[in-house]
Amino acid sequence: MYHNKNNNKMKKLRFIPLAALGLLTAACSSDDATSAQQQAAKNITIEASIGDLTRATTTGNTTVFDAGDGVSIYAWTGSATAVAADKVVNGVVNTLGADGKWTPATPMLWADMVTPHYFLGIYPARTVSDFTADPYTLDNTDYEKSDLLVARQLSGLTATQNPVSLTFDHAMAKLYVNMNFRNQWDAAPEVASCEATAAKTCTIDYLAKTYAAGEQDAVALTAKDAAEGYARSFSGIMIPQTGFRTVTLTIGGQAYTYTHTEDIPLEAGKYTVLNLIVGRNKIEVGSVSINDWTEGTTLNGGQALQ
Repeated sequence: MYHNKNNNKMKKLRFIPLAALGLLTAACSSDDATSAQQQAAKNITIEASIGDLTRATTTGNTTVFDAGDGVSIYAWTGSATAVAADKVVNGVVNTLGADGKWTPATPMLWADMVTPHYFLGIYPARTVSDFTADPYTLDNTDYEKSDLLVARQLSGLTATQNPVSLTFDHAMAKLYVNMNFRNQWDAAPEVASCEATAAKTCTIDYLAKTYAAGEQDAVALTAKDAAEGYARSFSGIMIPQTGFRTVTLTIGGQAYTYTHTEDIPLEAGKYTVLNLIVGRNKIEVGSVSINDWTEGTTLNGGQALQ
């Protein structure tokens, strides 16, 4: 009997460690799973779109992101009205893959799970040191570089709201100049150049959405397929600004200048259409319109002289 009792005790003593080991194994597995979930939650991922579109090929006034495009992402905590000096994410470039997913060049991590984070995205990828006065120079020889897109997510997101949805808007304006020619011309002449007299440098305040335009200069526009109903068309990206009134055409070595009687609007995220009627002695304006980038105000009257 004594022997049996000891055996029972030994059996019990043997079973207790095995049960404890089972609990420990389960606890470790649970901890591992929790750790993996926490690690996943720490990574910031983005979803980016332009307006209602999600892919940057340009067709007319429609812009979409293409595989290989890169956007710079900035994130910070503290205040939605100022980019903090100590940023959570400092200009990490995210590249769009063929699978439609954005991949960061280096991991982007939330500061913690509960603090509100604020986000700024810029396309093309751009290093910014002064978010209230970032120097910008227009380059109409590189359309995609000049077509600056900016996304702001300032509602204050936490890690539980991952992925971060960013909608990019056009930060620049766009100008179209369409031309028809009076019957003083035997046929529609070739237009060697079309230039807008406007600022082509500025500084940008990204959060305030304001621009301090530089001095006016000749901004070359690019010849395009003629718009429907017109003989010649030119277009180009423009800095949002006031004071723009003058367009100069070069035809057969002769400069023809049109100056509007008031400022022609150039507004961020909008395109302005200037329709001209060109005679040998003067240019008249058929209309001026300003529209959302996918659509814009109409002004009538005026003429341009040699």
